[in-house]
Amino acid sequence: MRMAPTPTALAAFEEAKGFMPLDEGLALHAAAEHAAAELGGLPLLEVGTYCGRSTILLADAARAAGTSVVTVDHHRGSEEQQPGWEYHDASLVDPEVGRMDTLPAFRRTLHRAGLEEHVIAVVGRSPRIAALWHAPLALVFVDGGHTDEHATADYEGWTPHLAEGGLLVIHDVFPDPADGGQAPYRIYRRALESGEFTEVSVTRSLRVLRRTGVRR
Repeated sequence: MRMAPTPTALAAFEEAKGFMPLDEGLALHAAAEHAAAELGGLPLLEVGTYCGRSTILLADAARAAGTSVVTVDHHRGSEEQQPGWEYHDASLVDPEVGRMDTLPAFRRTLHRAGLEEHVIAVVGRSPRIAALWHAPLALVFVDGGHTDEHATADYEGWTPHLAEGGLLVIHDVFPDPADGGQAPYRIYRRALESGEFTEVSVTRSLRVLRRTGVRR
């Protein structure tokens, strides 16, 4: 198994807008390759597309395994990306409607990386899409809104679709409140305490868990 991004994918990742550092990106890619290979080509799912930085690595892993990535986002920006907040990027505001719109940037990112055919982009609210979803998944990557409402909805909506042996990956897990918001940490703790998941790896704020138990 290759377990490393192609040089082209890695260069595209480093060029793309986004917040994931390289070491966490490599850990995500390794998890995606492993999950896709171990679970017979089941698709990978990402919650929180933004401009596609992490999607590149998921798509590169999916391509190697002959599967696809489904990436879910409403593309209006999360709470911390709105005007006046720390992670706001004015270049991503649609001047006609005056709201964030990351979809064009995401499409350009995938085009430049040559990975469009390996990604299915679903535009809408994560809980509504999860309620319509029925297929098993090899990996669920939770990196959407960081409020308790959004993180909990992503966890409750998507983990029931994760196949036995599949991987749950959670980004921005900060045990110390001084380092960041606590919602991702709380769903991470909830997963472990459920008895359904076993921790596989920790790379800074990225946690990889394997589904090893039955749903309660």
